[in-house]
Amino acid sequence: MSEICPICGLPKDLCVCESIAKEQQRIKVKVEKRKWGREVTIIEGISDKDIDLYEVAATLKSKLACGGTAKNGRIELQGDHRTRIKELLVALGFPSENIDVE
Repeated sequence: MSEICPICGLPKDLCVCESIAKEQQRIKVKVEKRKWGREVTIIEGISDKDIDLYEVAATLKSKLACGGTAKNGRIELQGDHRTRIKELLVALGFPSENIDVE
């Protein structure tokens, strides 16, 4: 017998908690300038309680071929990636209407 999810009550292989959590996120993407003119893409609004930020950050870093980190409830990527970040987040299952790119 498979394990039962304590949140939705479905078996673990049919659990929909993460997909529901992705639909409820309001994600903001912006670029900050750091020391010596370096640019950093900041992704905020992803709840780290429902979704594994480290896994999302690792996927984005590998797809964008850049460095970065996930800390304080946000993802920081080295460089300006505003042009491709929305399509990558949509491919990960986040709805495009909830992603704001500044």
